[in-house]
Amino acid sequence: MYDQVKEALQANLEEIRESGLWKEERTIASPQAARIRLAGNGQEVINMCANNYLGLSDNAEVSAAAAATMEKWGYGLSSVRFICGKQEIHEELEVAVSQFLGTADSILFAACFDANGAVFEPLLTADDAIVSDSLNHASIIDGIRLCKAKRYRYANNDLTALEDQLKQARADVGTGRIMIATDGVFSMDGTIAHLDGICDLAEKYEALVMVDDCHATGFMGKGGRGTHEHRDCMDRVDILTGTFGKALGGASGGYVSGRKEIIDLLRQRARPYLFSNSLAPAICGGSIKVLQMLSASTERRDRLWSNTAFYRRRLEEEGFSIPGKDEPHPIVPIMLGDAKIAQQASAKLLENGVYAIGFFYPVVAKGAARIRTQVSAGHSQADLEEAVQAFVKVRADLGW
Repeated sequence: MYDQVKEALQANLEEIRESGLWKEERTIASPQAARIRLAGNGQEVINMCANNYLGLSDNAEVSAAAAATMEKWGYGLSSVRFICGKQEIHEELEVAVSQFLGTADSILFAACFDANGAVFEPLLTADDAIVSDSLNHASIIDGIRLCKAKRYRYANNDLTALEDQLKQARADVGTGRIMIATDGVFSMDGTIAHLDGICDLAEKYEALVMVDDCHATGFMGKGGRGTHEHRDCMDRVDILTGTFGKALGGASGGYVSGRKEIIDLLRQRARPYLFSNSLAPAICGGSIKVLQMLSASTERRDRLWSNTAFYRRRLEEEGFSIPGKDEPHPIVPIMLGDAKIAQQASAKLLENGVYAIGFFYPVVAKGAARIRTQVSAGHSQADLEEAVQAFVKVRADLGW
């Protein structure tokens, strides 16, 4: 049987290659940082594509906290929480997340993909509705697919379109539950959700609000709490999901944080929680240390925003058109359109000492290929200027 399947798979793979949509995985031979070393040739390059917003992935204090936690609590629990229980370090992290975000309670997951996969099915039935932003992360989309609720989509960050869908949803489900689901920051463009307006509409149509804040937690808002703090609606969001794998140290693991009764129900019914191993103790210890550091100082957030302003200004001065001028974010996409050009540009950038990846279908829409760059507090302005000059050179070489 597999001989027939093999031929079909080979044809599928060849089609992906020929269409210019093949994704290569590079190997690095150093810790994650603003500058990394490549495996093989040992080339040192500026890393412009990591989610390492606060430059904490190689931080010595975070690594020491993780090592100390592993020494005390071991490597792992070898089971799920309802069978073998939890350790005090898990409770400590859940409390720390709740205190940092300003929520009633939190629950840990192996990844935010799992967290988003866990939210919808326990809370919503076929008599309820989900109204989802059209550019929501794939994990939200997959989580919604697991749920029997009626589904509605609205144009990205468009409050008028959202209200239209809420009107229809309320008419369709009557007194049933409605949940609005949105990214806090949309990862491909760095667009920040109009969360205050979303909350206004949620109150008008008696809907819950769920926000995936993976690209905001740790650095957006006055205290780095995220999009809900940035938009001044911290007490108006019912569910926040997020990750420890980006700004909060860059390891892995995710969480759902929000109303106590919602978190309690997820502990009882969320399948990715009930049937996945507990988060590794070392990640808990390192993540707690990160939250302590961010609560004690704004230094890294300040440096991130200063670097972001510098990098965006220099790209604009060199004639690049980039989204997000009105509300700049450390996600800075350089739009190219064509997938093959995006791959060629990525390869040329690497030759010029800049590690940046082309994004193209199915990660983004067809015709919307880009090089997505991301600024870190770990970058120096010299790093960022070097990256800008590499883009200038590659643009001239490829003639885009």
